[in-house]
Amino acid sequence: MFASDRPLVRPRGARRTRLAVAGAPSRAPVTPQRSPVTDDDASTRRRLLPPYKVILHNDDHNSMDHVVQALRKSIPGMSLGRAAAVMWEAHVNGKALVLACPLELAELYQQRLLSFGLSATIERDD
Repeated sequence: MFASDRPLVRPRGARRTRLAVAGAPSRAPVTPQRSPVTDDDASTRRRLLPPYKVILHNDDHNSMDHVVQALRKSIPGMSLGRAAAVMWEAHVNGKALVLACPLELAELYQQRLLSFGLSATIERDD
């Protein structure tokens, strides 16, 4: 039977059959399989990385404007107001919290601040 010999409309009551093709996605509804491990199991819980603090220390070598610009260039998304507040706190108190983040980012931000000639350390945030 050629394609032109097939009827264009299926007669009422005629069943439609589908053939499975290897590798083709199935249209059958998929029911999720439940894992034998419960969500409360300690081995499946996500553990957050412990935060570390990046501390800026005051020095007498850098101008206040330089410190603010270095903070803004070193820490992504730091606003001018936040950078000025961190700089002023370090100037008045001797040190200031820049931010708390995972260790790898804290090390990166510390190195960026050091590259601008600032004094910065990392402490574990308990």
